[in-house]
Amino acid sequence: MASKYTKEDILRMAEEENVRFIRLQFTDLLGIIKNVEIPVSQLTKALNNLMMFDGSSIEGFVRIEESDMYLYPDLDTWVIFPWSPEKGKVARLICDVYNADQTPFEGDPRGILKRVLKEAEELGFTSFNIGPEPEFFLFKNDENGEPTLELNDKGGYFDLAPTDLGENCRRDIVLELEDMGFEMEASHHEVAPGQHEIDFKYADAIRSCDDIQTFKLVVKTIARKHGLHATFMPKPLFGVNGSGMHANMSLFKGNENVFYDPSTETGLSETAMHFLAGILKHAEAFTAITNPTVNSYKRLVPGYEAPCYVAWSMKNRSPLIRIPSSRGLSTRVEVRSPDPAANPYLAMAVMLAAGLDGIKNKLTPPAPTDRNIYVMSKEEREKEGIADLPATLKEALDNLVKDEVIINALGEHAVEHFVEAKEIEWDMFRTQVHPWEREQYLSTY
Repeated sequence: MASKYTKEDILRMAEEENVRFIRLQFTDLLGIIKNVEIPVSQLTKALNNLMMFDGSSIEGFVRIEESDMYLYPDLDTWVIFPWSPEKGKVARLICDVYNADQTPFEGDPRGILKRVLKEAEELGFTSFNIGPEPEFFLFKNDENGEPTLELNDKGGYFDLAPTDLGENCRRDIVLELEDMGFEMEASHHEVAPGQHEIDFKYADAIRSCDDIQTFKLVVKTIARKHGLHATFMPKPLFGVNGSGMHANMSLFKGNENVFYDPSTETGLSETAMHFLAGILKHAEAFTAITNPTVNSYKRLVPGYEAPCYVAWSMKNRSPLIRIPSSRGLSTRVEVRSPDPAANPYLAMAVMLAAGLDGIKNKLTPPAPTDRNIYVMSKEEREKEGIADLPATLKEALDNLVKDEVIINALGEHAVEHFVEAKEIEWDMFRTQVHPWEREQYLSTY
């Protein structure tokens, strides 16, 4: 596919729009957006892939003795931030990370996704499309601008103002995203008080993951202008729904959605069923990537619409995978477990790798589960062959390191550094004394 912009286009737009600074953005292994800001006088150097940074300072990148790394801007990600001041606008370019010898850095999350996409291409698939559904909470800030646990509304699913006091903030977020080229589809209050969802149109995997990172940045920036703190923490409050990031996925060959087959009773092709089976097979391993924090597993519990069990259905929303009713070009597999704390590039890479393994090995999924799995007993689930998703980050990490398909998709560098960081996180949580423990035991014992 031809690029949208050339170097000359970007230099011309920077001059015409009075751009003074450019943020060269990339994502670290844990999914956190990083950036090097340069003055416009350095733009030509950046466009020629000559901007260096210290990789040893970034989580999961390289050691101090091999710290020099290059940023290669993706020209099609050029965007001028709408909230930039008129006297000197700020633009953004998302970058791939390269080693000092000009080879792709194997631990770059965007590069990892590109490697798995290359494998899909070698199997004949021209695009992997993703429609993400990231949810978030809005909390009030205190007088010092620090976030509190005070919600800004008491609204529920699809509620309107004045119950939903986040409506104006959501609307401003949508307007800013549209100014940045997003094609918006829906915006609404979610189930829990203070919880919101804004949906944008699906795109190819790289563009979709870039959009998720941009979306998070815009949501947090605009929320702060409203005196609010936006958080993508999976489960900030006990007793209410957590925030998910459902991923609607489809594979294409040219203009053909290979998940669709009008000759079958379900409208799903053999390829779709093999892909689905691969997702189910590797779900317990890739959960460490799609649900990467200690807090993620407070969301994956029964009763709050988040999946806890490895099963699928055409209509039931309690299993891991749901097949939405749309067919034709819209035929897709919806994986409901990922949460918005996940590094989107790694999350989509491991789910694609799982699905491709199912296709390559012609795996067959079990029968769909159309009952509410939340009310099934453990014995009933075992009889149906329904496994549990990991209940803790530690359990998920143990599953990750035993799955060769997922390890190969990520590469040894990423696996080693991710697991090391997450085992430290788990150990810090495990050894900490939490308020719940004092409430339960301090007086009793």
